[in-house]
Amino acid sequence: MKKTIDFIQKETFKIYKKKYTKKYIQNNLIPIIDFILLSKKNKFLISGSQGIGKTSLIKIISNILNKIYKKKIITLSLDDYYFSKKNRLFLAKKEHNLLITRGVPGTHDVKKLTSDIKKYNKSKFPIKTPLFDKLIDDTLKRKKIIKNKSDILILEGWCCGCNNIDEQYLYKNINQLEKKFDKNYKWRNYYNNKLNNEYKKLFDLFEVKIFIKAPSFKHVVDWRLKQELNNYSYSKKSKKMDVNEIKIFVQHYEKITKWMIKEYKKIADLVINVDKNQKIVSLKSNKRKPIF
Repeated sequence: MKKTIDFIQKETFKIYKKKYTKKYIQNNLIPIIDFILLSKKNKFLISGSQGIGKTSLIKIISNILNKIYKKKIITLSLDDYYFSKKNRLFLAKKEHNLLITRGVPGTHDVKKLTSDIKKYNKSKFPIKTPLFDKLIDDTLKRKKIIKNKSDILILEGWCCGCNNIDEQYLYKNINQLEKKFDKNYKWRNYYNNKLNNEYKKLFDLFEVKIFIKAPSFKHVVDWRLKQELNNYSYSKKSKKMDVNEIKIFVQHYEKITKWMIKEYKKIADLVINVDKNQKIVSLKSNKRKPIF
């Protein structure tokens, strides 16, 4: 146990640039690893709001599973399956102007992602998966290549595992974006129908759902701004969003994010509660009991 905790301290410092106490690691990180291993499953969904720290946490979990438990891990990101800018422009003209902005269900190539997961299940390798550059807001020509089966497959994404939204909440205007640009609810109906169909079928391909829960949506803008500053681009033409642009951008995500925070008990097998500083404060199983 001591060797494992020492290793995790080094890994967390590499990623977060700060040292977590052994007590924090023992109470919060090791139980997540135990939960994954004891489930004896091999396909996991991990979701949570924009900028909440999914990528960093998954990197730590993957490194521990690989280096301590000798498990082979493959991680896919829902974000990499966003439609290209050209395809979203076509979608926006056909369905609704707001679909030009990546984010909501309906702006991902779910058909391709579902096909890749099914190929993985049938061990049809290699599998070429797309890559998306957020700072140019477009897909890249290069691909990620999965050559072999793994012990664990993780799909991470902000809305992974989300159920469709009930009409009472769906049609309630919660921000200026909805009030001004979706008066007839066409955008909301579009992404909600996608959630209830293609996305549900995709999420059902996974056996275990883990949700990283924010204490409140109000922290998401700050987290997303921090994420934007750290985003890396492969292009010299990339441009980072400023505070005002991010405030508008996160309004596209607000309804589903708040819905997931509200409905987390129905969504997740494991809930990781974090505070405003993205630090884990508690872990709960779907039986609503602490797992440590």
